[in-house]
Amino acid sequence: MVRPHHFHPNPETAADNAYQGCSGAPASELARRAHAEVTEAAAQLRQAGVRVHLFDDEDPHGSMGQPATPDSVFPNNWFSTHAGGHVALYPMYAPSRRRERRSDIIELLKAQYRVQEVVDYSGLEADNVFLEGTGAMVLDHVGRVAYTAQSHRANPVTLERFCTHFQYEPMVFATADATGQPCYHTNVMLCIGTEFAMGGFHMVSDPQRRREVQERLWESGRNLIELGPEQITNFAANALELQSRSGPVLALSARAAACLTPAQRRALEQHTTLLPLAVPTIELAGGSVRCMLAGIHLAPRPSMAPASCEASATSTNLIQIGA
Repeated sequence: MVRPHHFHPNPETAADNAYQGCSGAPASELARRAHAEVTEAAAQLRQAGVRVHLFDDEDPHGSMGQPATPDSVFPNNWFSTHAGGHVALYPMYAPSRRRERRSDIIELLKAQYRVQEVVDYSGLEADNVFLEGTGAMVLDHVGRVAYTAQSHRANPVTLERFCTHFQYEPMVFATADATGQPCYHTNVMLCIGTEFAMGGFHMVSDPQRRREVQERLWESGRNLIELGPEQITNFAANALELQSRSGPVLALSARAAACLTPAQRRALEQHTTLLPLAVPTIELAGGSVRCMLAGIHLAPRPSMAPASCEASATSTNLIQIGA
């Protein structure tokens, strides 16, 4: 997680993000609230038995006096981790978001987890080619499928490269909300847990493709939960199943949890424990709890082997793709 010190809704991303909002509060007040929300969310996750690495983003200096990284609270878009010791870095659509990539976060991963290679796609930004991580893709780690809503934040060629390298099958589909606008990120309309999947399947434009998406999820043995348009707007699908010391928990926003029906809650609670987190200020930026969490799928290093940690970190393979 990244705790922002200079948060505000990003005007660079507002054009295609229908979920962004506005507030009459001063920028300093928005920043204070966002900082507090992340602090409290991290504390609640830890209290629930989830291991959290919390980084601070304190740099206030960006172009034309704006904060350099107004969306830094959403790290899942610029990197992802994968079983077997693999890390991916992604090309970002908004120039301000490209500054979110931080070497200290990657170095922590190398030091505390077994990282064999870092695959860097960020050079593709020079060609205006983008794939915004686990926002653009919702990954089924069991079935090895990358569910991806079409958008200019999910370039099909880069998606194919990612899927070939990380051994996923791409499943791409067009989407439209009530106004006909495409979904800017797949993870605002689809959440895949170990034993369930919930989403706004009505947003998949082509009926045949919609059935194919649902059938793939059914085939994996998951319980499917349909979310309505208002629930999508309230970020009900922007949730992430995490492993705690006592079992799986579903991290989602308080706003998202409040809009679930009793039947939907009962269905989810058969598989996981709901963990609502209050992040109303952060949701003004068009993302919610899932976007705030960059999951770790790496094996931890033995705690008493600092020498081997250092040696392995220096031998990590870096694969750069693009200019």
